[in-house]
This record gives sequence, C-alpha cells and structure tokens, in this order.
Amino acid sequence: MRDDSVTSAEVLLDWYDRHARVMPWRVAPQDRLAGVRPDPYHVWLSEVMLQQTTVAAVRGYFMTFVTRWPRVEALAAAADEDVMALWAGLGYYARARNLLKCARAVVACGGAFPQTEEELRELPGIGPYTSAAIAAIAFDAPATVLDGNVERVMARLFRVADPLPGSKERLRGLAAGMTPLRRPGDYAQAVMDLGATICTPRSPSCGICPWFDRCAARTAGDAEVYPVKTPKKPKPVRGGTVFVAFRGDGAVLLETRPDSGLLGGTLGFPGTPWAEAPLDPCPPVRADWAPVGEVRHTFTHFHLRLAVQVARGVTAAPSEGRWRRDISPGEVPTVMAKAWRLALAH
Repeated sequence: MRDDSVTSAEVLLDWYDRHARVMPWRVAPQDRLAGVRPDPYHVWLSEVMLQQTTVAAVRGYFMTFVTRWPRVEALAAAADEDVMALWAGLGYYARARNLLKCARAVVACGGAFPQTEEELRELPGIGPYTSAAIAAIAFDAPATVLDGNVERVMARLFRVADPLPGSKERLRGLAAGMTPLRRPGDYAQAVMDLGATICTPRSPSCGICPWFDRCAARTAGDAEVYPVKTPKKPKPVRGGTVFVAFRGDGAVLLETRPDSGLLGGTLGFPGTPWAEAPLDPCPPVRADWAPVGEVRHTFTHFHLRLAVQVARGVTAAPSEGRWRRDISPGEVPTVMAKAWRLALAH
C-alpha cells in the first residue's frame, strides 16, 4: 500500500471512531479496540439481510431473527416455513432459502464459520461481496469489501469516468489499494458508512468529508457525476391473476410456491404464471369469482400488474392449496400482502 493510502486510511478510521453508525449487529469501534470481537453469526446474518435492502428495513428483521434463533445452530434447526414467514417483506426469497442451507452447512462442519474469503465462498448464498464483508468485519482480514457505497466513494475519490458495471473491477482494485493491514474490519465499515452518510448519491456533504482534500471529484467540482452508470433498459411489464378464496368460516385458500423461481418457498395465493402475455385465468376452486381490481409491484427486472379475483362462501374442494384461518399480511411477500388487502377491502 502506498504511504498516501495508509494516511488516508488512518484519517478515515479516525473519523469512524467518532461517527460510526450504531447497528445492532455491529461492535462499536471503541469496544473493538478494547478487544470485543464481532459475532460471526450476527455479521453473516446482517450481511445476507442487507443485500438489496436498506439498513433501516433490516434492523427489525435482524432483532426478530436473533431473538428467536440466537445462534446458528438454532437457525439451522428451524422449520423452513417459519423462516420464510419471518423473512416476508425483505424480498429476494432465494436469500432466505440459502440462509437456511448455509446455517445447516456451518452446523454440519462443527458450527464455526470459516475465516477466509475462499472458504466462506463455498457456503450456500455467499458470493464475493458477502465473503469479503464477513472475513473483514468478523475476522479482521484485509479483504476488499465492494458494495454500492464503496463503489461510489472510490469512483469519486479517483474520478473514474468509466461507467458501471464495466468499471467494477477497476474500482475493486482501487479499493484494494486503500485497504489497510491495521483494523481492516473497521476500515471496511468506515468506507461503507462514509458512502451512506456523507458521500451520498445526491448532494454529497463534501464540506465535512474526512477525505475532502484527497477527493479528485470534489476538487473538480463534479462529485455528483460519479459513479458514471450505463443507462438501464426499460423494465418489461408482466401480468397475471391471483385468486383469493374465502370459505364460509373465514378461512382463506393458500399455497406454498415451488422452491425454485421468484418468491420460491413463500406462502401466497393461487394464481396464474406471470408473463408479458398473461394466460387465461383458471381458478383453483369452483366458486362465484368477482374481479376487485389490480395491484402493482416492481421487482428487480420487471413491473408486475396482478389482477385480483375474490370468491366468498366457497364450499367446493380446491384443486390446489390448503385452507388457513390465521393468515396475516406479514406472513406473505409484499405483492401478496397487497392482493390480500385489496381482497379484504372488497
């Protein structure tokens, strides 16, 4: 590492010691310097939850999980449906399925998380970013952590004009060159905090940035231009129909989606596949069905328009799914909760 990079790292660590965000899974820098070590289970769980999700959204979920399953052994022994139910609302349900697979793999190997990036990547659901984050934060390894915040900080610090995602590896190399051997775990969290609180996507607070006099984009006065991104293609629109059936006693018809595919393994209402050319709806049970409107939801790669049909006082046996009387919107994915609320309103 160059001498100026060492100095930059020390400046950032000094800022982090005074301004680190407080998070339930994080060991404060003062405690870490006093010898308190992070719990690898907490680090891993929070990093999986934080993928494609905000810190504000994750706090409550994290506390719920560690209260119910305080150790990786407890999570590994949990029923799949219980974990999927508590995950509802976090999105990207493949993460929840891999969460269970990973917990069980760790327990099968003795209950201790591996400490190197290479070994961590062999676990289900752990890719380059997550393995680097766990290695750095939990085990203080000098791993290069590259999330969206770090990409933005590096792109501005070095004024990288090449657009993302093509410039990702260059940004990774720049970030690696900045990573210190001293306190690499705190440094990784410091860069992420810097991007989340000061070097924000819009209106960065350059005047209070610890790297104020080191940032090429700030010096040029065009920090908001970076990182440059390749224009996104418009998202396609898909459609489908969902059927919300009520039995006379108030029970509702539910199904568990297949493990593979979008929302895999989650609880929801029977319906048609989602396609750009929607299929003719085929109800799961004989009843007087009434259309009550449409709900809309946006996934990573497409927009969804889901027609909702409702039937009440159903007496016939369904061709699929099962009846339940204790359903709540919190047990189902967000798009299904939207359909549920629309059905109740009618």
